[in-house]
Amino acid sequence: MRTEQDTLHATPCRECPLRRLPAIKTNTLDEIDFIQRQKTAEISYRAGAALVQEGQRDERLFTLLSGWAFRFKAMPDGRRQILNFLLPGDLIGMQGRLFDEAPHGVEALSTVTLCAFTRERTWDVFREYPELAYTLTWLCAHEERMIDDGLLSVGRRTALERVAMLIAHLWSRARQLEMLANGVLVFPPTQAHIADALGLSAVHTNRTLQILRKRGLLALANGVLSGVDELGLKRLARYDLPETSRPLY
Repeated sequence: MRTEQDTLHATPCRECPLRRLPAIKTNTLDEIDFIQRQKTAEISYRAGAALVQEGQRDERLFTLLSGWAFRFKAMPDGRRQILNFLLPGDLIGMQGRLFDEAPHGVEALSTVTLCAFTRERTWDVFREYPELAYTLTWLCAHEERMIDDGLLSVGRRTALERVAMLIAHLWSRARQLEMLANGVLVFPPTQAHIADALGLSAVHTNRTLQILRKRGLLALANGVLSGVDELGLKRLARYDLPETSRPLY
């Protein structure tokens, strides 16, 4: 059941906690004030809530202020493919503007807070603030690149390489967003989520994680990820994603 709580402009855009992060693109005060004017609400959802429902239209566009979510497509019999995991600063719902109806679903992995914007006012960005418009385009292109890496994993990497790549990727992104505390990351994706993202069975995913643990590349238990050898995982997966700024809309 979808549970949400709306608050109007609870976090002023000038005081957004993401703006202090080196991984987030810096905006001018004029741009920040423009974003503030476009913001219509700040919404909190519980874990498991449907943020976007596949095949339906939502008049809002979102950015993820806090928490974890994932984007997916589902089969009629309930099978699903997780397309990518979403972390703070990520854009949600842009594809729905282009295709009228959402071509995918988005579900909260943890308690999340979203900043909501009206879709129709998105065009104001392109008319009045071309640099922000470029940022929107960059975000979409960056997400496409991450999905390309995921497709490579599903199509050509071994199970061990797939899991290593995904853990290294999420750990790297979380580190850039300063989500780690003393080398520990609260990690809400379950083995079922990892399996759905990588095209593996739950049993195969469990065995693969055990191998990575035995090799000393990670420790994962009770939703907590630690002891991650990021370089070792990337070498194993033959994966390297340059750490570039992730602009915030």
